[in-house]
Amino acid sequence: MAKRLTMFILLAMILGIAVGITLNQTIADPATIKNVTGYISILTELFLRLIKMIIAPLVFATLVVGIAHMGDTSALGRIGLRSILWFLSASLVSLTLGLIMVNLLQPGVGLGLPLPDVSATSGVTQADFTLKTFITHLVPKSFFEAMANNEILQIVIFSIFVGVAMTAIGDKAAPLLRGVEALAQVMLQITDYVMRFAPFAVFAAVTSALAEQGPGILITFGKFMGGFYLTMLVMWGLLLLACFLVAGGRAKLLVRYIREPILLAFTTASSEAAFPRTLEALDRFGVPRRIASFVLPLGYSFNLDGTMLYCTFATVFIAQSYGIDLSLGQQVTMLLILMVTSKGVAGVPRASLVVIASTLAFFKIPEAGLLLILAVDHFLDMGRSATNVVGNAVASVVVAKWEGALEVIEAPEIEPPHAPSDTIHGGRRGLELDGSQYD
Repeated sequence: MAKRLTMFILLAMILGIAVGITLNQTIADPATIKNVTGYISILTELFLRLIKMIIAPLVFATLVVGIAHMGDTSALGRIGLRSILWFLSASLVSLTLGLIMVNLLQPGVGLGLPLPDVSATSGVTQADFTLKTFITHLVPKSFFEAMANNEILQIVIFSIFVGVAMTAIGDKAAPLLRGVEALAQVMLQITDYVMRFAPFAVFAAVTSALAEQGPGILITFGKFMGGFYLTMLVMWGLLLLACFLVAGGRAKLLVRYIREPILLAFTTASSEAAFPRTLEALDRFGVPRRIASFVLPLGYSFNLDGTMLYCTFATVFIAQSYGIDLSLGQQVTMLLILMVTSKGVAGVPRASLVVIASTLAFFKIPEAGLLLILAVDHFLDMGRSATNVVGNAVASVVVAKWEGALEVIEAPEIEPPHAPSDTIHGGRRGLELDGSQYD
């Protein structure tokens, strides 16, 4: 199933490119194109809604079960601390790499754009970030509100309370634990159904983007896009090197297992779309479900390596385009500011643009400069989303290794089909329905 789905997604992407360019070249009226792509994009919107439908209960169920089977709260605290340490380190590396590469490649130098009117805006709302807002937002006012709004971080907080409480009361929680385990199995089966719709969503997303923008936009911003994707590949290399240092030669197996989540995130420009499959891939690689189900949701809020990379790269690109020279001190200050503000907008739509808008204002760079990158933001978001998947997968492997819990599971000759019993059991690591085994 996994190999077939990957092949269908690739075919859908190729077909989408062909259809999108054809529509762009044959329909002259922009309003007509927008109308046509509006109907086509229904498929993508439906798929992303289906993904959002399953993520909250999937995160809740897998995380609660994982914590309940840890046996003690000290393990939870240790895993949490190690996760945050890795996230901060990876964020610092990605932000720094973005600064280094944009200064080396200088994609905006030479454009010589005139400074816009001081009142000109990009239309992107700036992030209203304060430490108080960030901390208070961590705790949900209502579990149901957090579930309804897909507030992953709030769901994680509530799930931690539930899992710890179930561990504390022991056998009295056994019936509830069995119910949550059953919920996890059901959600993974629903995931299998939803993923079969992925190729249609990929086709619609690629077709709509190219039909509206046309292939010419890729040439116009070729240097900027090429520089960013080169930087992204360097980041992938660093992440996989870290995985190799931790897991040894088995790192190549991780690449094999997460290729489908990467492709899915890339083609849909959504990290969330890849979450269920990434969880399954890590399970097959040997990362215990109790660790992966904790690290991955946290990573969606604190470890968006692709987004971090893009924030520094795009901000300096805009400054270069207007001929604004940022000193080394200013760029270091920018890096430190982004380390904080980027953590405070988790769950905000198009979060990278929101963060960039706030950063531009701080350094007196024209906010209207965002309009330069808005035209190609979708194509760049594809790379950001794929990088986020790689970063969070590697983070889970590293934390599992630090915990001494990374299992050596050899790759099967033929990949098993995705089924609830396969995915929730994770090979020989069992999650029995009666809760008798989970390590």
